[in-house]
Amino acid sequence: MFRYRRKAQYHETDQMGIIHHSNYVKWMEEARVAFLDQIGMGYKKAEAAGVVSPVAGISVEYKRPVRFDDEIEIRLTVSKYNGVVLELAYEFYNLTENVLCTKAVSRHGFLEDNRIVSLKKELPEMDGLMVSYIAGQDQNG
Repeated sequence: MFRYRRKAQYHETDQMGIIHHSNYVKWMEEARVAFLDQIGMGYKKAEAAGVVSPVAGISVEYKRPVRFDDEIEIRLTVSKYNGVVLELAYEFYNLTENVLCTKAVSRHGFLEDNRIVSLKKELPEMDGLMVSYIAGQDQNG
């Protein structure tokens, strides 16, 4: 499990004084980019090789509000990977209040020249990094 921490910012709040729902998708992207960088298959590296990874779908379930200055930990796990599809699960914990506040999933594909590709074939080194990470994730629970 990858953990990403951040503080909720004032500019992210809405008129009710809570974090606006749209910010969770941005936070997912922050966590995803940090995760991929950490395991060695960051977007910059993939894009330099000609492969992009668009978002194919997002699902977010809001359970409890987050307010300005709350410390949030986003726990990210790989829920599916087959070289063509990458699905990530996110749990947002409000560390300030010690509660789970949001659950989410994002699904991604891989494209080269606007055609779907498999990382196994196009970028086997990156595929190996993800496969190794998943093997370690499965061993660690």
